Amino acid sequence: MQSTPNTPTPVPETIIEVTAADLPLYCPMPDKTLWNGHPRVAIPAAKLGEARCPYCGTQYKFTGELPKGHH
Repeated sequence: MQSTPNTPTPVPETIIEVTAADLPLYCPMPDKTLWNGHPRVAIPAAKLGEARCPYCGTQYKFTGELPKGHH
């Protein structure tokens, strides 16, 4: 696919599966390099089972049983 100067290049969607062991969940994840990051932001994926980072658009999907009560 060619892009023209007025057409934005599509960004591939990033989906990260997370479990209760990853809570509390923040983006960027600890394994990301700092030079290409953004401000650290809490991701509330445990509440609805999935959530998207407002900065980079990474989607986090909770796998397994959602935590019950306070975590």
